[in-house]
Amino acid sequence: MNKQAENQNNELAHPIKLVIFDCDGVLVDSEMICVEVLIGELKKIDVVISVDYFYQHFLGRSFAHVKGTILDSFNVVLGTDFESNYQQRLLQVFETRLQPTADVRLVLEQLQIPYCVATSSSVHRTKKALELTGLSDFFVAKVFTASQVKNGKPAPDLFLFAAQKMGVKPDDCLVIEDSIAGIQAAQAAGMLVWQYLGGSHMTQEKDRCAEERSSITTFSHWQDFDKMTASLQ
Repeated sequence: MNKQAENQNNELAHPIKLVIFDCDGVLVDSEMICVEVLIGELKKIDVVISVDYFYQHFLGRSFAHVKGTILDSFNVVLGTDFESNYQQRLLQVFETRLQPTADVRLVLEQLQIPYCVATSSSVHRTKKALELTGLSDFFVAKVFTASQVKNGKPAPDLFLFAAQKMGVKPDDCLVIEDSIAGIQAAQAAGMLVWQYLGGSHMTQEKDRCAEERSSITTFSHWQDFDKMTASLQ
């Protein structure tokens, strides 16, 4: 038995009563679209960032964090017009290109324990993303966003809020995340966390975050998640 499989067995010795899914990059394959659109919109105001800069500073973070980072790094204020234009353009691209991550629907259809979404995205963007990918019916009244808490990821606030609303103690929760900020937030909340590596953006991101994920369970296919969580149900 390899070390990761051994860690997984030890983790699952504790009963899980709630699975908390991140949205972008976990349920929906959106991060490459977000990178492309944000870089394009920033370029219009002469702020140039790279894909690597996006992954390092923005992946898994709220738009409030994006605004703060751009101000600190470039001394540029992203006003409400910029945010609305970015969100509008992003949703336009979502209409034609956004897809659920491969086989996630099968997982949601078969998962027997309670689950919800906790995401750094806005309420409107999350609702639209779930609608476009046919996942809305799985998360009726079970979507929690960074707008509902004081501090976004990597602070634990959002995951703790979601667990409280779902009536489950933090140490009875399993979080599925892709970003380092999300992983840190789950760990700070005292929750078990697994990293999903199946999003298209992870082909570039997984090498950068290899060290950070060395101590947690990872998986790249939702079929693997089914096998890994068999003992939870």
